[in-house]
Amino acid sequence: MEENKKDLNQNPTHDIKPDKDLEKKEADKNDKPAAKKPKKTAVKEVPFKLQKFREIINGALNQTPPERIEAHKSKGKLTARERLAYLLDEGSFEEFGLLVESRCTDFGIKDKHIKGDGVVTGFGRINGRKVAVFSQDFTLLGGSLGLAHAKKIAYIMDIAKKVGCPVIGILDSGGARIQEGVDSLDGYGEIFRRNVESSGVIPQISIIVGPCAGGAVYSPALTDFVFMVQGISNMFVTGPAVVKASTGEEVDFDTLGGAKTHASKSGVCHFVSNSEQECYRTVKELLSYLPSNSSEKPPVIVSNDSAKRETPLLERLCSIDPKKPYRVHHIIWWLADEHKFLEVHKDFAKNIVVGFIRLNGEVVGVVANNSAYMAGALDIDASDKAARFIRFLNNFNIPILTLVDVPGYWPGVKQEHGGIIRHGAKLLYAYAEATVPKVSLILRKAYGGAYIAMSSKYLGGDINFSLPSAEIAVMGPGGAIEILYSKQLKEAKDEERQAIKDKLTQEYADKFASPYQTASTGSIDEVIEPKLARQKIIEAFSILKNKNVNSFSNKKGNIPL
Repeated sequence: MEENKKDLNQNPTHDIKPDKDLEKKEADKNDKPAAKKPKKTAVKEVPFKLQKFREIINGALNQTPPERIEAHKSKGKLTARERLAYLLDEGSFEEFGLLVESRCTDFGIKDKHIKGDGVVTGFGRINGRKVAVFSQDFTLLGGSLGLAHAKKIAYIMDIAKKVGCPVIGILDSGGARIQEGVDSLDGYGEIFRRNVESSGVIPQISIIVGPCAGGAVYSPALTDFVFMVQGISNMFVTGPAVVKASTGEEVDFDTLGGAKTHASKSGVCHFVSNSEQECYRTVKELLSYLPSNSSEKPPVIVSNDSAKRETPLLERLCSIDPKKPYRVHHIIWWLADEHKFLEVHKDFAKNIVVGFIRLNGEVVGVVANNSAYMAGALDIDASDKAARFIRFLNNFNIPILTLVDVPGYWPGVKQEHGGIIRHGAKLLYAYAEATVPKVSLILRKAYGGAYIAMSSKYLGGDINFSLPSAEIAVMGPGGAIEILYSKQLKEAKDEERQAIKDKLTQEYADKFASPYQTASTGSIDEVIEPKLARQKIIEAFSILKNKNVNSFSNKKGNIPL
């Protein structure tokens, strides 16, 4: 035992024999060449021309000083390229004219070497559909329009017309570039001419997101729809300073030409948004109802709303007082797929309502009298508003649904002297001219010349319906009795006069203002069950879907403007 312990305590290096195999392995290991370190990849030198190209492009894309961008954003505004990013599908923008510069040699314009000349132009997609776009850049030369700037816009408008896609302009400009003199004014002429040539051929949309003054305002006025943003948008021919100098009137920018002013008073603006982002969302929604050009039909979607869905709300019209007002929007919402309605011009001429809905997935334009405002009577502004919208629908193959509840034309010296005859004729002209499918539904009152104007059968309405609550006559029964029985009413005793009048009024209404009387003459096609209104209207448009009208003449008529 002690002997074993002694052996264990001995130095192993003296008593253990060397392992020859292990020595061989170590020798082999030491003889192996050392692992090669990865070679550093040599940086490939970028060719001078390519490097220069990249520098120029990068410089053009980032030429605005940061402090100027900051000042621009402090006003609650997006930059020209941010606006396009919000509007277009991601990664779809293809820019044209990035390196264009002004040829002006006066006042140091040429020396500034501003690439793009203050406007970003090109093509992109919205929900997969091609559009032409331009976005004025207020941070460069104030977004002012020079000849090169105008030619860039004109170029994409020319291409858009050739390929048949909408044009969307984002305007934020100080106006004509005074350093270029008449050249800048000629630039506006280039754009105006193309606005007119493209009118009714491709949809044109203007988005005002800054100042738009002087001659610049007429391009948006020539387009189909104008969008403005509350707080940052202004449009006027002459600014507050010129107004004060010329007339002595003091007015601020918003009161003179802000979004609310043009949406409610002048009628120049069709849509008002509270922010730029909201504005671009609404533009996208509008485009979802429009074809890309006049040769196409509007886009059709699969609707989850049954074509057989009933509309019980319309039954209530048969029981309420004919003089009681209501918002026609409720009727439109009930008729529309999924109760969706995109109203156009909602703050202007509120006595008539226009906009877009879908019926069984198909786009339809709606024109409706609104009894909640001025009893739904037609006046100068309402006639202009409806006529303009109807002509747009006709140009772009969108069927028209007319909801009628009209007591006549709004009376008064102001209306007569303002030209209600001339303006009212525009509505007659627009309906008679329209060749798209036209379906109408008389909800309640349809009196006199206004009845004729609202897509009546003999003005060219294709299918005309009426609810049982309709009153269709030359004038209201009460007014007719006052004329027809004036002598009898005068001779009646005071205590009997009202009772006699009520009796005669009811008799007249039953005989002359009844929808059944009108149906018997063929002026309307059918008196319908109110709860089946949606189903009946969808069926009517289905019948008219392939309507084809051969024009007798290629010449355009002379609308009473």
